[in-house]
Amino acid sequence: MRHEISPEPILQVGLGFMASKTLLTAVELDLFSRLAEGPRTGADLAEALGLHPRGAADFLDALVALGFLERSEDVYRNSPSADTFLDREKATYAGGILEMANSRLYPFWGSLTEALRTGKPQNEHKHGGDVFDAIYRDQEGLEGFLHGMTGLSMGKALVIAERFPWADYRTVLDVGGAVGCVPVAVAQRHPHMSGSVFELPRVRPVFERYVASFGLEDRLTFHGGDFFTDDLPGADVIVLGQILHGWGLEEKRLLLKKAYDALPDGGAVLVYDAIIDDDRKANTFGLLASLNMLIETRSAFEYTAADGRAWMAEAGFRGSRIEPLTDGYSMLVGIK
Repeated sequence: MRHEISPEPILQVGLGFMASKTLLTAVELDLFSRLAEGPRTGADLAEALGLHPRGAADFLDALVALGFLERSEDVYRNSPSADTFLDREKATYAGGILEMANSRLYPFWGSLTEALRTGKPQNEHKHGGDVFDAIYRDQEGLEGFLHGMTGLSMGKALVIAERFPWADYRTVLDVGGAVGCVPVAVAQRHPHMSGSVFELPRVRPVFERYVASFGLEDRLTFHGGDFFTDDLPGADVIVLGQILHGWGLEEKRLLLKKAYDALPDGGAVLVYDAIIDDDRKANTFGLLASLNMLIETRSAFEYTAADGRAWMAEAGFRGSRIEPLTDGYSMLVGIK
């Protein structure tokens, strides 16, 4: 029998922005945090969120169909995953990256065609601004960005804490580690471990509040600095999480060499990003993430495992391996 083809997969991808924007808007309205307090009727939610009655029911029921809400009669509640990861009051909140996607990335991606034709960023750079100035111009913006990065790293941090052989090491340094979700996950899972984050000095109070919320102040500390101009503090394991992808080739090589220099013999560098499969065919998320780097930066790109392992060898690491994490992410481990 001849295999029947359908336009359905094409339409699902082509119109995927509708589902995306529906979820991003729900996060913007803080719908899931409200429902974490208890189930509510559609009318109650519409009033609490300031929704016009014309679209409220369709909006809420679309979120049911997408799997983010559950409904019994006219009473709505969070799905288990939304309750875990989209309630702002929980330590597992992963919505920060969605908040940033809604406010920044969503409109910038409208200029993908221009980015592909010019090779130039389509964010704040396009109008003479600077992306980090835009994000860091005030404390609220800084904290939003940091928590966004935490949301993006949360699932990966839990897997890293479980799978990496931490019993062989005692200290960990997370370079550019935002508020420290990787060291927190490692310290919670492995009581013998202590660690630190190396970040810009302005991050310190946000880091300290986050670490204190887990009662880990005695085991996790903060180092302020710039990883391009300052030496890295020493540790048995150095983590470069979602760092290498944000820079060009020269900076990628420099950061790996700085990690090598800061490690003891036998120490490990642990790099995680949306690493592209070597055939460049399977990791859709990694390839799309690299297009996002085109939109957001002047020279950054995602990379394959073969690329990363070659750069590690150039830096002096005597061996390396790759292991899958979650959601299109993998970790590269290099041993000094």
